[in-house]
Amino acid sequence: MALWGGRFSGQSSSMFRTVNDSLPFDKTLAVEDIQGSIAWASAIAKAGVLTERELAQLHGELHALQEQAERGELDFASSDAEDIHSFVEAHLITKLGDIGRKLHTGRSRNDQVATDLRLWCRNQAQALITDMEALQCALVRLAHRYTDAIIPGYTHLQRAQPVRFSHWCLAYVEMLKRDVSRVQDAMTRLNQMPLGCGALAGTVYPIDRDLLAEDLGFTSPCMNSLDAVSDRDFVLELLFAASTGMMHLSRLAEDVIFYNTGEAGFVQLGDAVTSGSSLMPQKKNPDAMELIRGKCGRVFGALQGLLVTMKGLPLAYNKDMQEDKEGVFDALSQWHICLCIAAEVLDTLVLNESRARQAAQQGYANATELADYLVAKGIPFRTAHDLTGQAVLVALEKQCALEALSLAELQQIAPQIQQDVYDVLDLDFLVNKRSLPGGTGAKPVHAALQTEALRLGVELNQA
Repeated sequence: MALWGGRFSGQSSSMFRTVNDSLPFDKTLAVEDIQGSIAWASAIAKAGVLTERELAQLHGELHALQEQAERGELDFASSDAEDIHSFVEAHLITKLGDIGRKLHTGRSRNDQVATDLRLWCRNQAQALITDMEALQCALVRLAHRYTDAIIPGYTHLQRAQPVRFSHWCLAYVEMLKRDVSRVQDAMTRLNQMPLGCGALAGTVYPIDRDLLAEDLGFTSPCMNSLDAVSDRDFVLELLFAASTGMMHLSRLAEDVIFYNTGEAGFVQLGDAVTSGSSLMPQKKNPDAMELIRGKCGRVFGALQGLLVTMKGLPLAYNKDMQEDKEGVFDALSQWHICLCIAAEVLDTLVLNESRARQAAQQGYANATELADYLVAKGIPFRTAHDLTGQAVLVALEKQCALEALSLAELQQIAPQIQQDVYDVLDLDFLVNKRSLPGGTGAKPVHAALQTEALRLGVELNQA
């Protein structure tokens, strides 16, 4: 069934229907389309288009159809409907005859689909915020399990300075907090209602759009009909938030994959989130995290695809905009899946504390401490930096750690060095020395962990 057949005497070609019909994917909007139709029926009844009896009949059929949609029981396969809007209308006409034909009075598929998509995006955004908070909880639980464990911190994938493993966990909590705030911010602009804007110029029927917006949970109606039916900024914003969020998950995945290598050996992942090799019996591969890293690209692609689709479109609606749906449906689904599996991975992760600590003591990660020690002795930092570099060269030649050099060897480089230097070069000392807020010392990390646990409702004594 098409909603525009009166003007045409010929039939659409099968190839045109293949490219034109959107029911195979916009059936995802079934629940939202029915919700919008329920509210629209009430609005046009108040405008005098429907009698109370007709409204009751429409509402009865729409609510029954909504229940079927929510249970996943709608029969799309045998329908010849062009899209989800014509699918719902065809059902109503079959059940109610001319009463079903009245529902579309004053409404266009242009404002209808824009409303459906906003409703769907709003529901998905709320669900994704829950997913992101669940992953933050998993990170907080992991941080609590290994609060004082120390791992190497890296720059350029070279050992740089040691940090608490819990500090690493909380770094990703910060990223996820920003991801949540981006989605929340996008929702403030998303939550405006296009319904009542018609095809592009508005409607002649006396619809109370403020009440209609309230019925559908929108903050307000859109205030320009041309913009309302052709705006997809809200989709782009969610796709940008998804792309940024997936980028963060990809970085998390890369860290875990590296930490899980035989060369690093810092972490072990659970059997539930890993796989083996069809050839090599010894393999245990971090496939879950590799898939997260891989799925990042398809989410980025959805954002770029819609940007390119929208960039040259004149006002108002153009059929190009039918391409707005499959990308966002897939991208937000993938983001949801990746957030959930990342939480599972973290809940199974076991840290090899001794291996990680041993690695943190290697690579001259305490060189900066020696430079700071020399600064405290009155040596300018740039000079202290050079002298420390000389000490590293001596240690490299001897194939030993900085703290393994004798006091005499250190004093040949800088006479100001005294016996107390060995306390400064101690791993725990140099980690805990970073005691300012935001640092990796015990005080700021423990405080941050308590703050995040309280915010998220995580019981640390049970984590």
